[in-house]
Amino acid sequence: MMQIDARGDACPVPVVKAKKALDKAAAGEVIEVLVDNEAAVQNLRKLAGNMSCGFRSETVGAGHFVTVITAAGIPAAEAAIRPDPECRPDNRDAAVVVIRSAVMGQGDDELGKVLMKGYIYALSQLETLPGAILFYNGGVTLTTEGSDSLEDIKTMESQGVKIISCGTCLNYYQLTDRLQAGTIGNMYELAGIMQNASKIITP
Repeated sequence: MMQIDARGDACPVPVVKAKKALDKAAAGEVIEVLVDNEAAVQNLRKLAGNMSCGFRSETVGAGHFVTVITAAGIPAAEAAIRPDPECRPDNRDAAVVVIRSAVMGQGDDELGKVLMKGYIYALSQLETLPGAILFYNGGVTLTTEGSDSLEDIKTMESQGVKIISCGTCLNYYQLTDRLQAGTIGNMYELAGIMQNASKIITP
């Protein structure tokens, strides 16, 4: 068994360390990763799922988690960040929308909130939807409890649009437990999605 101590490491370091270990692991080899936040646990769970690896986790104390990944023998370079095995609706394209704030534009924040709500609604009504919408920094408040845009975001998610919120940002704003739409992602994943996008839209 290989043990990786990723406690104190910022996103996406735990995922990168685990991926490098899996690159060298033989089928069935166990890799234990120590982390100190729930977002890291979920990111490692997603990595394991993408690579068809076994995964389990347990809480060993306040803010301390042990995650165990059993290698499946699939080269990590081929498996990491690969698309989920799902049917891709005809009304999606490879564009990615990146939302980094709860407000749209600069000036009055109240107006900015109204504009962002209107933008997300308009986006949900377009004939062609983006392939993914990424939320980071203040943008993660739009995918959490209390957001006026949740219904529109969930509508797009139900049509196959990937909704991903930055785990570090959710942790920073103490919103991890209030996520209501999409999944928690890490910066390694977000960077990969943006790199492979046909175009990136930032409202």
